[in-house]
Amino acid sequence: MHAMQYEITLPADYDMGVIRHRVATRGHLLDDFPGLGLKAYLMRERGGDSPVNQYAPFYLWSRPEGMNAFLWGPGFQGVVQDFGRPEVQHWTGLSYEEGPVPDAFPRTATRRRSPMPPSASPADAVEAALTESRRLAKAPGAVATALAADPRHWELLHFTLWDHPAPDAPGDRYQVLHISRPEADRLGTGRQW
Repeated sequence: MHAMQYEITLPADYDMGVIRHRVATRGHLLDDFPGLGLKAYLMRERGGDSPVNQYAPFYLWSRPEGMNAFLWGPGFQGVVQDFGRPEVQHWTGLSYEEGPVPDAFPRTATRRRSPMPPSASPADAVEAALTESRRLAKAPGAVATALAADPRHWELLHFTLWDHPAPDAPGDRYQVLHISRPEADRLGTGRQW
């Protein structure tokens, strides 16, 4: 499993209805995309929980070939054409768990990025994060949760989909506009090694 996200930060007065329309008319195009485990079409609006207007899709790839076909194919080129070339963040997948309501449509998502303490052993930091990920997966209203790591920056990422408003917890909160899950069954469950 491989996690990926790009964030397109938009002007404060941007009409976020444009993003809603984009997802409503184009979101289904990845519903059968080979190699894609899950794509959450995420958005956050300035005010309340968010300091910015942002379109920030999040992907869990079941196969690297799918990610490559997307990035170098027409799908991502449409993003580049409409918004410019965003920085694509990516993390190695460590675990994936379905929650108590795996078939529910997620309404919100949370993403928490945290550095691994320099004094901690990477293996110990990952074990602690796996424990937290398992706890999140059992939380009421959790649809699914993923844990990933960026070993270049020694960063951990927790990503969770919820069937209700996101809990008040550290990290970024998003609205889910659409979800594509063509190969969610190929993401595996539990730790990825």
